[in-house]
Amino acid sequence: MCLGIPGQVLELMTEHPDLARVDVSGVRRVINIGLLDEENIQIGDWILIHVGFALSKIDETEAKAALQFLEDIGDAYADELMALQSSAILDEQQAEVPDAVRG
Repeated sequence: MCLGIPGQVLELMTEHPDLARVDVSGVRRVINIGLLDEENIQIGDWILIHVGFALSKIDETEAKAALQFLEDIGDAYADELMALQSSAILDEQQAEVPDAVRG
């Protein structure tokens, strides 16, 4: 099952403007926000994430409802969080991002 998971933007990566660090239920990961260039993503915004890419900007109410739903469905959510943890676009110590990731 493939899920879109809400995450809250914690940091915009100034050295890579198409990337942002987000928090997804306590998991912090760098996500590609390049698809949302016209959305003017800011720190604190909620985004819907799938496979390391932000698909849309959502409001906090929608994000919290989606998180509650995902927690309620159990294993599929846990599996998606594990996949998110293993899909790092940019590790803390990684100096460069491949062009294919930046889009």
